[in-house]
Amino acid sequence: MKIIGLKFKVEPSNCQENLSLDLEPQELAKSLSLEKARLVAQKHKNALVIAADTFIVFENKILGKPNTKTEAKDMLEILNGKRHLVITGFTVIDTDTGKAISKAVETKVYLKKLSPDEIDAYVKSEEPLDKAGAYAIQGLGSVIVEKIEGDYFNVIGLPLSALAESLKEFDVHVL
Repeated sequence: MKIIGLKFKVEPSNCQENLSLDLEPQELAKSLSLEKARLVAQKHKNALVIAADTFIVFENKILGKPNTKTEAKDMLEILNGKRHLVITGFTVIDTDTGKAISKAVETKVYLKKLSPDEIDAYVKSEEPLDKAGAYAIQGLGSVIVEKIEGDYFNVIGLPLSALAESLKEFDVHVL
């Protein structure tokens, strides 16, 4: 958000993300971001709260964040050389008026075909831990991405263009 000139404070919601809810992926992403935003909004007055949630969809299965190196390796092996979707849901809440907007953005990501040694080396870097899909496109993971179709910032975890458009509805103009 700093990139687009917004002043902000980061506050974890401590929301328990439930990726198994019986919702379509875009609706799930919006629902999770709304829950996070509501938890933080309860603690603030005269504020705009922005929350987001990002996960991967591959062959109709949702992949969240790996907690261990073994989980990271398994995810990378599943996605290896294939296309998947990155979906980020975000919510903006005005704590004074209660007005809320939730949207979801989808980006197609194509991973390169990696050798077992390359997967092991990337996992050993520990960068894949706690990253949706077990990679960080903004870091070392940039070398494993062949191409993307859609918003790069969505893959990082917050689609800035869509957020800037949504903020106009709260009378916040980035440009």
